[in-house]
Amino acid sequence: MAVRIAVLGAGGKMGLRITRKLRDAGYDVRAVEIGAAGRTRLAEADIEVREQAQALHEAEVIVLALPDQIIGKVASEIVPQVAPGTMILILDAAAPYAGVLPERADITYFVGHPCHPPLFSDVKTPEERHDYHGGVAPQAIVCALMQGPEEDYARGAAICEAMWGPIICTHRVTLEQLAILEPGLSEMVAMPFVDTMVEAVDECAEKYGIDRQAALDFLIGHLNVEIAMWFGFSPKVPSDAALRLMRFAKSVVVRDDWREALTPAKVREASELIVRG
Repeated sequence: MAVRIAVLGAGGKMGLRITRKLRDAGYDVRAVEIGAAGRTRLAEADIEVREQAQALHEAEVIVLALPDQIIGKVASEIVPQVAPGTMILILDAAAPYAGVLPERADITYFVGHPCHPPLFSDVKTPEERHDYHGGVAPQAIVCALMQGPEEDYARGAAICEAMWGPIICTHRVTLEQLAILEPGLSEMVAMPFVDTMVEAVDECAEKYGIDRQAALDFLIGHLNVEIAMWFGFSPKVPSDAALRLMRFAKSVVVRDDWREALTPAKVREASELIVRG
């Protein structure tokens, strides 16, 4: 018998994608959606909407495809209702790491998150090359068994692989390690640098009169070669002058204490900011 999975928020942007994937993978999916637009999207995808009480009563696994800010509220309402042994699967580490999930020892909490398709890969089709989020192009994922019996890790990982496939590999991490990866690595380190690079392109255009497309082409091309070299996808052969300049520039644009962004204390603060605003 197929595993019975209730998806709360099944008609949302992420919810609809993973609901389709789970259905197509053969899971017995019970879609829960309160928004009119989400219900319309589910109907267009030929997915029946279930009432929440019925879906929760029947489910072996409950996926919370919901905004981080409401996960604590929703979890506090549904967790007391579910049967012992039920798995609650959350799609991001922020809410669990911020401590908003209700305590209940006889259920499983599982957290998974996609890595998204890598910059450098061997994909062949235009659809794969232009899939930046995953679901068409292969991607890796990370999974954490927050609490529950060890055998539930394999069950949760299999569901995550179905939701976000095709999969390159599945990395097992702890909840804290997943939080260090996101929001730490991805949003507190990578995203500010990316946003700063966009602002730098605008600065080139607006302050120094450089054609914006020329500045963008120059930056994207250099990013391609620099990321390839620094992350080991090609031989690292920058000139000595370029390395000297990089060390000088880091003193201008990078704070000496930037590593604090990855510490558990700062990541927990960031997770609470995500959840509580």
